[in-house]
Amino acid sequence: MLTVENLKVFHGLIEAVHGINLTVPKGQCVALLGPNGAGKTSTISAITGVVRSSGAISFDRRLISEMSTEARIKGGISVSPEGRRVFANLSVEENLILGGALKPDGKSKRIAHWYNTFPILGERRHQMAGTLSGGEQQMLAIARALMNDPEILLLDEPSLGLAPKIVSQIFDIIQKLRDEKRTILLVEQNATQALRLSDYAYFLNNGRIVAEGKPEDLGDREDLMAELTGIS
Repeated sequence: MLTVENLKVFHGLIEAVHGINLTVPKGQCVALLGPNGAGKTSTISAITGVVRSSGAISFDRRLISEMSTEARIKGGISVSPEGRRVFANLSVEENLILGGALKPDGKSKRIAHWYNTFPILGERRHQMAGTLSGGEQQMLAIARALMNDPEILLLDEPSLGLAPKIVSQIFDIIQKLRDEKRTILLVEQNATQALRLSDYAYFLNNGRIVAEGKPEDLGDREDLMAELTGIS
């Protein structure tokens, strides 16, 4: 579904990601793990085309490296960004309407579906998104990202800054999406939860893939866990 080859990402003159390769097969959840500053969000930004990068990015057997961000989204890529970034001055429902703007047919049905999946959003449909709790905003960000019924969902740090109880709820939602065989690239610092949900995982540090493999193999690597937590 998604293949990244020799990806380099640049922020001005700084090279933040140094020639990485990764693959997300159709219907699988793949984790991209790493500590702060590892280059995870830069990788997501390159896939969506919002930062300068080099290398080859292929999606659904098409080379998309030179496509605009809008073309990539229309082609089936959607992202729930780090920090949630809901439209604070719009209502919950208005956020969802905007999220489905590229696929207007069946929009009302999809909104109803996500209200059923996230009942709290249905209860707060007329509430300004900026007044929601952090967990509710994260649910809204995920639902908004799914409003175009994308071929792949990029989840960037969905548990960041949330209370442990809410983190558990968010990962339960991701589990349901995985059970539906949605294709997901999950960027996370919470390695334990991410590995539990994933079919395959990559560890990124200092802009380089330092390890990859099946979750059950990587989860036992004490050296990798030390890199993620900063504790040796």
